[in-house]
Amino acid sequence: MTMLRIGSIAPDFEAETTQGRIRFHEWLGDSWGILFSHPKDYTPVCTTELGYMARIKPEFEKRNVKIIGLSVDPVDNHAGWAKDIEETQGTAPNYPMIGDPELKVAKLYGMLPEEAGSTSAGRTPADNQTVRTVFVIGPDKTIKLMLIYPMTTGRNFDEVLRVIDAMQLTSKHKVATPANWRPGGDVIIAGSVSDDEAKTLFPGGWKAPKPYLRIVPQPK
Repeated sequence: MTMLRIGSIAPDFEAETTQGRIRFHEWLGDSWGILFSHPKDYTPVCTTELGYMARIKPEFEKRNVKIIGLSVDPVDNHAGWAKDIEETQGTAPNYPMIGDPELKVAKLYGMLPEEAGSTSAGRTPADNQTVRTVFVIGPDKTIKLMLIYPMTTGRNFDEVLRVIDAMQLTSKHKVATPANWRPGGDVIIAGSVSDDEAKTLFPGGWKAPKPYLRIVPQPK
């Protein structure tokens, strides 16, 4: 099994989802994507996460980001869980949910070992506790971010939005974002940019408390 890292091509696959069969790369098209996985249907923390993602889906759409969920249980099971999510969280999943009953996608993305078997039947959430990852994938189909959470800690999807804002900014401009950056905040000129090039890119100049720390307003 290939070890996935930032910069790896996100493995392509075909799978059944709650919105029909997809081929992942084709479904992504020229969008950014978030694949976020769940160890089993009807798990409490994931119930809150799926509902929250449904509520903030418009924020991702503004950023040209598609959302897709994965749970190792069959697609048929997802429909009943979706009703519970709507009842308890106020919003049902409004994005596709992959069914992975043969654990193929979970293994392809390194979330379960090969020896995990080939069926989700009889497996408990604890058996699948490593299937709690967020992958952010760029339009070039490479992995831009991986976040792996324990079972008992709900994921912070506002942070995922913030990171996407940062990555989309830094993919267009030769800058990096400092700690706790928020859109509109100052940024740092990328280390790969020489001072001569920086004078052209940032004619307004920059603050440099150290020669390697060159601070400028966020480019528009």
